[in-house]
Amino acid sequence: MSFRPDSIGAAARPVGVVDYRLARNSTVKEYRRGRLKRIDICDAQAELLRNAEFCGRPASEPCPICEGDRMVLVTYVFGNRLPASGRCILKLDELAKLDRASEDRAAYVVEVCGDCSWNHLVRSFPIGRRRARL
Repeated sequence: MSFRPDSIGAAARPVGVVDYRLARNSTVKEYRRGRLKRIDICDAQAELLRNAEFCGRPASEPCPICEGDRMVLVTYVFGNRLPASGRCILKLDELAKLDRASEDRAAYVVEVCGDCSWNHLVRSFPIGRRRARL
């Protein structure tokens, strides 16, 4: 018996993608129930807010906290030959170029609201030609 992803019909799904939607939904529910304060979850750092303003691409949903329309997605890539703080991706073709490189790297997509400073990791995924295969 094989334990490869394609053995259970997952061949069409990318290997290594981690979706953080459940954690996000849990945080939003706890806020709406009053168990979390806005100050505890709307805490984006200044650099993240700057990157959101200048490098973010519009999100398909409004902010789950303030329902504002300034929600964007910011993508960072970490790995060898990149700054320790990661590289903020300006355009998707930049991400494609990094994906063609031979180094293993990891990409992280963060949603950020410019109105209330909500931020949450949306998903992470490996990039690069030598990314691990199961």
